[in-house]
Amino acid sequence: MAVIISKPNKGPARAGVLAAGNWIVDEVKIIDTYPTVEKLANIQSQTLGTGGAPYNVLVDLSRLGATFPLSAAGLVGADARGESILTECRELKIDTRFLKTTNKAPTSYTDVMTESGNGRRTFFHYRGANALWDGSDIDLSKSKAKLLHLGYLLLLDALDQPDKKYGTRGAALLAKAQDAGFKTSVDVVTEDSDRYAKFVAPALKYTDYLIVNEHEAGRISGFKIRQADGALDTVSLRHAAGALLQMGIRELVVIHFPEGAFARTRKGEDVWQSSLKVPQKHIAGSAGAGDAFAAGVLMGLHEGWELAKCLQTAVCVAAASLSEPGCTAGVKPLATCLALAKKYGTRASLEPSD
Repeated sequence: MAVIISKPNKGPARAGVLAAGNWIVDEVKIIDTYPTVEKLANIQSQTLGTGGAPYNVLVDLSRLGATFPLSAAGLVGADARGESILTECRELKIDTRFLKTTNKAPTSYTDVMTESGNGRRTFFHYRGANALWDGSDIDLSKSKAKLLHLGYLLLLDALDQPDKKYGTRGAALLAKAQDAGFKTSVDVVTEDSDRYAKFVAPALKYTDYLIVNEHEAGRISGFKIRQADGALDTVSLRHAAGALLQMGIRELVVIHFPEGAFARTRKGEDVWQSSLKVPQKHIAGSAGAGDAFAAGVLMGLHEGWELAKCLQTAVCVAAASLSEPGCTAGVKPLATCLALAKKYGTRASLEPSD
């Protein structure tokens, strides 16, 4: 049976995606090897690119050819990096009325060290202006967007601060958005810490759609989704999705991983999707693949597609993103991304036989 996520929003008809949170300039450096301490690695090439959930997702949606409005919210510094972000948004017709500039901190940036032989990435991140943004400058009554996509929790210092009523300021922003008629979507940053329960869990009660990778899902839910040999534990994966829904998510959990993706709805319906078999020689870097996946899911949710089509689209967009070292440069128009499924084929089915 087809699974369609299509509950109506409050109030008049709404359209568009408002993406909020981390605005980052990625300085992507291709290196020959990742060095041990006090050893040398050679930088083979360097490019500037987009970084952060809202920046990546909105640029991806624009490159896919989204016909609905796109708008940005967050904080950048009054500097060259900040101006480059604002300029690109204007060129892509992304509304920047909620993307503010500050003199109190520089624009956030990340040095992304990408190994040329395997595409593995190591991140050196400067939080900058993102650390100051708490969402209080968004007048949600002035937006008619259908979806608010917020990311990354755990990487927005002011938004991760406590709130007496909602638990965190991030949860308070999501609650406010739902009350204003938005569907809310959340992504979190990948880190090895015990902060997930304190800073992410409170937000789940005000989240309609959670889109995370298997590491993040495991950290939030308490389930170990990878076996000792690195293999995906599909039983634990399903338990994690169920636990996340029990923590308050209203409609849908989507968990993505290199092998594919899994989604579970509030009604208990499961959808599996294998990833594409992209040859190693066509992988320039995996930076931004998670946000590319999220963009595919959000496009489908906005347009009311069946959940299976949302996931199929998402793995194709993620595969396209692998072709360039930056986060968004590899994403092409939707039809071009979808054609990759035929070009590369998909991995073996992940769906358990039970």
